[in-house]
Amino acid sequence: MKNTISRKKLQKPLRIACILLLLLLASYFILVYFLVSAALVPSFMEELDAFGRITEESYAAQVQTSDIKENRRAALLDTQEWLAAASRQKRSIQSQDGYTLVAEEFQAPQESHKWVLLLHGYTGWKEEMYPFALWYHRQGYHVLAPDLRCQGESGGDFIGMGWTDHFDCLQWLQVIIRRDPQAEIVLHGQSMGASTALIMSGDTALPGNVKAVVSDCAYTDAYSMFGEKIKEWFGLPAFPFVDSACLVLRLRGGYNLKDASALEAVGRSKIPTLFIHGDSDAMISVQMARDLYRAASCEKEILIVQGAGHAQSQDKDPDTYYGAIGTFLAKYFPS
Repeated sequence: MKNTISRKKLQKPLRIACILLLLLLASYFILVYFLVSAALVPSFMEELDAFGRITEESYAAQVQTSDIKENRRAALLDTQEWLAAASRQKRSIQSQDGYTLVAEEFQAPQESHKWVLLLHGYTGWKEEMYPFALWYHRQGYHVLAPDLRCQGESGGDFIGMGWTDHFDCLQWLQVIIRRDPQAEIVLHGQSMGASTALIMSGDTALPGNVKAVVSDCAYTDAYSMFGEKIKEWFGLPAFPFVDSACLVLRLRGGYNLKDASALEAVGRSKIPTLFIHGDSDAMISVQMARDLYRAASCEKEILIVQGAGHAQSQDKDPDTYYGAIGTFLAKYFPS
């Protein structure tokens, strides 16, 4: 009888402890899901005002010199004038997991088999790449500029951080190749778009039509970047939150942050690659460009632009920026 009473006394606190543990686990899972949504779902960011805050913080971290501002203003005015008369067409495809993806295509001014796939950055949209589209258009390229998934006009549950994006962009390459089987394609990405291009370069499914990559301020891997942003934006440690975020993304987003490694991809790449980075980048360290360059197994060049912040190299020194790209591509796209 005493043993029965003792067991009953023990069972009650044990049940309470189990309930509390389950509540803690549930609360932790909800917190991780919140963090993933706050970092990778633009519509959720907007509800939290996180999108505006991130944009403000990103702007504040940029280099604000007069030359960058003037060059940026001139580039945007030039782009607006070009857009008013450019021959363009909207394209759409279905991703492998059923989302509608949208891109803008600009036809070359004359007959050409040269193409560029322009890839924007994190929480961005295709229109940000239009100044680059203008430059390529003037060099005789057809241009395809997609909205990456879950951004701009394209559908999706989560921003892909380069991983799901690289599968989507392999499909965009097939759109180009169906249009022009003789297409010779350059992948030009900025920030997350650059990491997407680098991940593509190491994929065995990459078609031979891709002749070169221009990687502008890419990060080495999404896992490291997510950990940095969790700490920067929410004041939380990378461990264990990033690994838990990986689990949530595997369950809901269909990918693992650890898979999105441009550093591993360039080690397999055979596609000539130009790495560009600003030495004053406060968002993605210039050291990541050096690490990527060192790890790349392909023909490669690197340009470090002095005084440029994140995605500002083309505005800090447009002549050097576009001159380096033109010289690099001339080796693989003979006129």
